[in-house]
Amino acid sequence: MNIAVIIAGGSGHRMGQDIPKQFINVYDKPVLIYTLEGFQKHPEIDAIEVVCIDGWHDMVWAYARQFGITKLKWIVSGGASGQESIRNGIYNLEGICGEDDIVVIHDGIRPLVEPAVLTDVLAVAKKYGNGVTSMPYNEQIFVVDDERSTTKYIPRETLRRVSTPQAYRFGTVNDAYHEAFEKEIGIYGSSYTNTMMVELGHRLYFAAGSDKNIKLTTKDDLEMFKAYLKMDPDNWLK
Repeated sequence: MNIAVIIAGGSGHRMGQDIPKQFINVYDKPVLIYTLEGFQKHPEIDAIEVVCIDGWHDMVWAYARQFGITKLKWIVSGGASGQESIRNGIYNLEGICGEDDIVVIHDGIRPLVEPAVLTDVLAVAKKYGNGVTSMPYNEQIFVVDDERSTTKYIPRETLRRVSTPQAYRFGTVNDAYHEAFEKEIGIYGSSYTNTMMVELGHRLYFAAGSDKNIKLTTKDDLEMFKAYLKMDPDNWLK
C-alpha cells in the first residue's frame, strides 16, 4: 500500500494573506486541491492523509467532496513545527500501515508534482527503502567568509537540491520519528524528514525531480504557479 501524507499545517505568514496559503483560491480552486489532485489521479497512490492546521479540517473534507478527492481517508492536526506535523501524520498511520508499506510525504503548497516524478520516487523507495525528489544545482555556490567576500566555493557537481515528494518504508520512518523525538535529533529549525534521516545515520537515495515543483511561499511564487497553469507548451520541442 502507498499512502500520501500531505503536510498542510502551516499558517503561511510569509505570503501576507488573511488565510493560510494552502487555502488560497487560484482560478476558483484552493492550492491544496491542486496538490491533492496530483495524488488522487496517480494510479499507484492508494490513500491520502492530510496533516492540517486546526480549524480547517471541515473545510478540507468539504473541498475533497466538491473536487472528487475520494482517496482522502484521514485528516490529522498539525504540530507547532513542520517536523511535529509530519510526526503526527506518521504516528496516525500506526496500526494502519504495514512495515513495508510506502508513505509519500509532500508539501501541500507544492501543487505541481508531476506523475513521472511521483512514479520514480515510489520506484526508488520500493527498491532502496526511501526515495527523495532531487535536482542538480545549476548555480555556483560560495562559502561566506565575512559577509562581503569569499575565497571558497563548493563544486556544484557535488550538490543536489532535495524537496518533496519523499517516499519512505513506513516501518523505517516511523521508528526514525520515535527515535528523533526521544533523542531530540533532527527535529529543530528547518529540519525535515530527509535531513532528520541523515542525522540519524540513514542513507538517502535520489529520485527524479522537476523545476515545476515549486513551493508557494511568496506572492511571486503564486504568480509563477498561475503562469504554469496557463502555460501552452510547444509540442515540437524535443
